[in-house]
This record gives sequence, structure tokens and C-alpha cells, in this order.
Amino acid sequence: MNAIDKNIFEVTQTADLVRAAQAGDRDAFGTLFERFQPTVMAIAMRRLRDHADAQELCQDVFVQAMLKIEQLRVPEAFIGWLRQITVRMAINRAVRRGPAISVEPEMLEATMESHDLPSDQLLEFERKEQLTDGLDRLGAMDRETLVAFYVDGHSLLQMADDFDAPLGTIKRRLHVARKRLAEQLPALAAV
Repeated sequence: MNAIDKNIFEVTQTADLVRAAQAGDRDAFGTLFERFQPTVMAIAMRRLRDHADAQELCQDVFVQAMLKIEQLRVPEAFIGWLRQITVRMAINRAVRRGPAISVEPEMLEATMESHDLPSDQLLEFERKEQLTDGLDRLGAMDRETLVAFYVDGHSLLQMADDFDAPLGTIKRRLHVARKRLAEQLPALAAV
């Protein structure tokens, strides 16, 4: 069977399943679901870019298709009809969902309630104190390297510019500074 004959056979088989589903055969609709669920899921993922939303949309599309299958006048056009339902419902869902709101980490942190126990807060305070003490015990170059990378959030390339040093040197300094800090913090490592 060549590709064209195979395609005609699949369209005819699908049309037969659609006619059976239109006559009330739930098993026929179940077969349609199994056959075309991956296609609907792919369209939903492409449109929504979220797996959970795409799965939910996929279920909604097949519920809608089951409710409206009697309205399909050309059973051979089932896959096109199903794609149109999927696209339309994906657009509706995306519009209703609205844009994702980006929040700066500092703003999020400032507005969050803390549910830590007092003992957790005390341990965190002690860790910060030990870290500060450990940083204070390091040499200026080690301290500046660690602060630039971990506190100020500079990239290695920015640090290479700031310290006027090659990238490899900055990587080595960061590695050595971390080791030296770890040596200063034996109590912190044990907690």
C-alpha cells in the first residue's frame, strides 16, 4: 500500500469512526480520542507553552468535540475540524489567562510572609554571622572576589573587567577563595 492509498484508508477509517460516534457509539469516539490526542496535545503545547494548561485544554477540546460531533457534516474533515476547535480554544484560554506578571525577586521577598519557626530564624541569623565573620577573616582579594560574584551578582566576564584580570585568573581566584572560606567555616559546614 503506497502513501496515498494509506492516507485515503486512514481518512476513510476516521470517517467511519466519526459516523459511528455521531450515532452514539462511545467506543468509536474513544478510538478517535486515542488516535488524535497526540495531535491536539501538540497544538495545545505550541499555543500555550505550558504542559498542565495543554493537558487541560486537550481534555476540554475532546469534551467539546464529543458534544458537537453531530454538527460535523463532512466526517472526512474530522481532523481539520478538531484542529480548528483546538486552536480556537487555545486562543481563548491564552486571552483569558492574560500575561504572566514578572516580579522582581527583591519585591517578592519583601512581600512574602515568613513562616519560619523562631529556632529556624535564629539558626539562619547565626549562619549569616558565621559567614560574615569568615569573610572578614579572608584576605582582601578573596573577600572582594566572593562578594563580587555571590553578593553583587557579577558575571565572570564583569569581574574580569573590574579586576583587570583574565577570565581564567578570575575562575581560579573564585575557586581558591571558596576553599579558603570553607576552611574558615567548619562550624557552618557541620550545621
